[in-house]
Amino acid sequence: MWPPDESQHQVPREGEESVAGVLGPLLPAQALRGSALFVTAHPDDAVRGASWLLRRSPHAYVVHVTPGTPEAHDQLLEQASFEALSLAGLGPERLLSLGTRERMASQELATLTECLVALLKALRPTLLVVHPYEGGHPDHDAAAFISHAAVALLVRGGRTPPSLLEMAVPACGHPAPHPSGFQSAWDDRPVATVALSAEDRALKQRMLACQASHGWDSRSASSAPEHYRLAPRYDFTRPPRAGRLLYDVPTPGMTAVRWRRLARRALEQLKLTEASAH
Repeated sequence: MWPPDESQHQVPREGEESVAGVLGPLLPAQALRGSALFVTAHPDDAVRGASWLLRRSPHAYVVHVTPGTPEAHDQLLEQASFEALSLAGLGPERLLSLGTRERMASQELATLTECLVALLKALRPTLLVVHPYEGGHPDHDAAAFISHAAVALLVRGGRTPPSLLEMAVPACGHPAPHPSGFQSAWDDRPVATVALSAEDRALKQRMLACQASHGWDSRSASSAPEHYRLAPRYDFTRPPRAGRLLYDVPTPGMTAVRWRRLARRALEQLKLTEASAH
């Protein structure tokens, strides 16, 4: 593991909580002593779900699984992402992409997992900030799968894995979430809720405005609290929660049953235990 990197954490302004103060109760101490890698389905997910942490992680990397929309020009999307992350103090070298297409990640789970494992070995983060498995968007769930599966493969290879911290990122069109920001609670595990300061809200709105073409109301999205929790163990071959999942509403090429079938096939390809990816 890398030695502790104390320069990563900004000194909080008066009245602000530090990263250690907010996330320390959720994570092992080592997780906050190195760098973070944000694994997101789409370019604006890290901003919508974790702008507070992103701003306070100057040595972080952000990896996008997909560019966000199948018909958009990749170069324009990439430039918008560079502009948004630059507002959080991250240079273009901190942005990475796995390059699959919108709504195609679920069909490439094993390959994407192997790509992420290679990134984790190269970057050696101590913290992985990831999507929960919620049934809200197939790409969100694919990003969750590859994050957990990559950690499982590191453990199987005898490496010390990063800790998995979830951010609550609502999918477009999703029903109102649980008060914690997540679609469901897991064994009553604690959730850290961050009420953004006026400065944080203004910055988040500017970052979201860089990607306004995605159809999000940056003003309303920037005012909501952010929610974080230690990732639970998931069985990706079972529904993530009770009730109807969003991709049970007609989604081109995808249903909840098909998604779980693809997850099972990927677990078999990766030779991971079906009951849990990590």
